[in-house]
Order: sequence, then C-alpha cells, then structure tokens
Amino acid sequence: MAPSHPDRPTLVQRLRAAGCVYAEDEADLLIAAADSPTTLADLVDRRIAGRPLEHLLGWAEFCGRRVAVDPGVFVPRARTALLVAAAAAAAAVAGPAPAVLDLCCGSGAAALVLHDRLAPRWLAAADLDPAAVACARRNLAPLGVPVYQGDLFAPVPPRWRGRLDLVVANAPYVPSGAVQLMPPEARLYEAPMALDGGADGLAVLRRVAGAAAQWLAPGGHLAVETSAGQVDPLCAALVAAGLEPTVVSDEDLEATAVTARRPG
Repeated sequence: MAPSHPDRPTLVQRLRAAGCVYAEDEADLLIAAADSPTTLADLVDRRIAGRPLEHLLGWAEFCGRRVAVDPGVFVPRARTALLVAAAAAAAAVAGPAPAVLDLCCGSGAAALVLHDRLAPRWLAAADLDPAAVACARRNLAPLGVPVYQGDLFAPVPPRWRGRLDLVVANAPYVPSGAVQLMPPEARLYEAPMALDGGADGLAVLRRVAGAAAQWLAPGGHLAVETSAGQVDPLCAALVAAGLEPTVVSDEDLEATAVTARRPG
C-alpha cells in the first residue's frame, strides 16, 4: 500500500498519541507491511499497545541492511553501528581475510555487516537464546555462516581457540536495577538475557574479557559495546585479562565501544 492510503492521517494521529516519535514513518511502514485493512488495523493496535515496530514488521534496518528480527529477539540499535565500525577497523589491522566470531549475536546483525565489510576467511556467530539462534540462522544461512547455541565461547569449535583475529560481542550491559527503567517495548518484549548485565551491568562482559585472550590470536582484537559510565571498570577488567583496551565514542549515536588487543 502507498503512503497515500486514506486511513494514513488517522493512523498517524493514533500513533503519535501513543507516544511514537516518528509516527509518520511508522504509519508508512505499517501500511506497506499490511496486505489487508484487517491486518493493518491489527498491526496498528499492537504497535499502540507497545509492541516493538521491528517485531511487527519482521525486520530492522541496521547499517543500511534489512535484518530479520523475530518476536522476542533483541532488536539491533542504531548505536551499535559504532561497535561494528570499531570492530571492522580493529580487524583491518590484522590484515585481510580475518577469522571473526560474533558473540551474543542476537539476530546476527553485526555478523551480516562484518561479512560485507571484512570478507573474512571464517565467520561464525553464537548466542545462548534459542530464539535468537533461530533468527540469526535465518539471516546468516544464505552466507554460509554457522550460528552456534550456547554460553559465550562454549559452543565454538575448539580448533579456533587462539586463532581468532576478531571477537565482537554486543553483550548485555544494563545493570539489573535499571532494566525496569528501560522503555516498555524493550523490557517487555525482548529477552531479559539480552538486556540484564548483572548488578553493575558488567557481569557478562567480564566473562567475555576473561575468556577472550584464550581465543584471540596474538594481535587479535575483542570489540564490545558498553556505556560511558562503565568504561573505567570494563577497561580494568580487560587489562586484568591481559588485553590492551582502547575506548571509542560517538556523541551523535550516544554510543561507546571498547576494542582490546591481545599483545604479541
């Protein structure tokens, strides 16, 4: 359906009243996604009730790509573009055709973009959440990228231990006490394990840091997303794990990423 759909003004008004900041854009996307007036009415009602737009559409736009996103799966955020850019820049230092692992991959969005930017000799993704793994497999199967289910590095083939040039991890980093302060569409409709980072938000990231040095090749890099307020303790954990951290930030995206190199 075209944006000139006769119900569009009413839909925009309803979405705006429900708090949708980009009501006009959302109305156009919902109109385009609906194959009948009944379907459109259902989509709009569910959006007004708080369902994430991306779950209703079945996809999210990330770094210029449409990434399939199933209900319950973490929706890739615009700010994570900084993590992907920092990871790609770090991997370039290792030379052409790096070996890359996307941990806590969610929908596989980061792996999709890194596949295009790096032309890796080996690329894989992993997540603990079965729904995320199924979604990532749907996104990455056309590229021949395997997606493993399990806790962090546990399901990764052991032959890659000490041979990875890049590990990128958009691990959960929201402190447990702050999850309830997140927008309802995140805390109610995304998997808690994709959001909750423990008491100070760094529980999972500390585990990633502690294990990464064993999986990275000498000169390889770990790249993670975090918040500005968590940089100091995270960098301390990376240094304790034998890695050399560098902080990257982007005020426009309100994003912070840390890359950490394994010496040698």
